Amino acid sequence: MMPNVIAIVGPTGVGKTKYSIALATHLNAEIISCDSMQFYRGLDIGTAKISKPEMQGIPHHLLDILNPEEEFSVAEYQRVVRQKIEELLAQDITPILVGGSGLYISSVLYNYQFKDEKRNEEEPIDLTDKSLEELVEMLEFKSPKLANKTDLDNRRRVLRALEKEENDLDTQGNKLYYKGAKIIGFEMDRTLLYERINKRVDLMIEKGLLEEAKQLFDKHIHTQATMAIGYKELFEYFEGRNSLDESIELIKRNSRRYAKRQMTWFKNKMNCFWINVDFDNYDAIIEEVISYSI
Repeated sequence: MMPNVIAIVGPTGVGKTKYSIALATHLNAEIISCDSMQFYRGLDIGTAKISKPEMQGIPHHLLDILNPEEEFSVAEYQRVVRQKIEELLAQDITPILVGGSGLYISSVLYNYQFKDEKRNEEEPIDLTDKSLEELVEMLEFKSPKLANKTDLDNRRRVLRALEKEENDLDTQGNKLYYKGAKIIGFEMDRTLLYERINKRVDLMIEKGLLEEAKQLFDKHIHTQATMAIGYKELFEYFEGRNSLDESIELIKRNSRRYAKRQMTWFKNKMNCFWINVDFDNYDAIIEEVISYSI
């Protein structure tokens, strides 16, 4: 009997896309994107968005659903994805959630609850028991512009930034919302991962990331979407605040730091079956993924 939901998580650059396609092909499943910046049209190269040929005929949901000017909260994402999951399950199609945005994917898989109404200032949310990585995720998705101005390695400053924003997260779930869900986490040696991330950024530049970012910059789009890594650093170059080489190095550095935060989130906040990625033994990894999933 197939599980009702499968999730593939892991840091940027670890190979989630490739393995998810192989799994979806084997299971005749469909994929739901859980990378928050891939929701936006026109943010393709910088978000490593999968192309039509790469999909190999596997339906992908929640890609290109928003214009860059629009914003999308975690609560809205939770509602939309759970609705899509129910639609697929009703058709006996296994949904595979794939992505690296920890708070987004956790909000779907676990019993997170959100408040529609504004919080009473006399009843502030208690953040004392939350990890730095969790606080950073909350700030980045609640107020990307403020997060961009905050030292995300400094817990006190992150907390101070969160105090400036009302947070609509009511309770953080520790129990699975989908009881049969199976969560597969991909990891690899950190040195190797960082090398892959650096090369990935170089490839993005070769593919036209500079031009893609410039189109957004020229349209004066300064929203949640353009706070994504790869765009905000190039915006600083366009504004004359950094050289191109400096901006590219910042993209690499910020991507590496983000990958570290992603791994901390998945290790601490999600109950994953961990697989150590070895690209020299691709078939063996696929067999392991399939074996765990069925």
